[in-house]
Amino acid sequence: MDHTFEELRLKTVAELREIAAGLDHDAVQGFTQLNKEHLLVAICRALNIDMHIHHHAEGINKSELKAQIKTLKKQRDEALAAHNHAQLKSVRRQIHGIKRMIKRATI
Repeated sequence: MDHTFEELRLKTVAELREIAAGLDHDAVQGFTQLNKEHLLVAICRALNIDMHIHHHAEGINKSELKAQIKTLKKQRDEALAAHNHAQLKSVRRQIHGIKRMIKRATI
């Protein structure tokens, strides 16, 4: 049975011990004495599961995106002064999207 890190992380200690009992690997020796955190690490090592959560927004240039936000903020101020609500909404959504992209990449 294939397991993922997220799936294992949500299981109870008893369920993890059952999985460890079925494994024949040095990493899970003494599994009955391990707490959940250590048991999770041991099972992941035994099954060669990557424990790191990867984000899809890899390889972004944060300084370039911040420069884009700065220019968009100028456009936002101009749209606000001109009472152009359609352009204001569009620029605000673009700023929001870039900020979310940065946040996803840095979490």
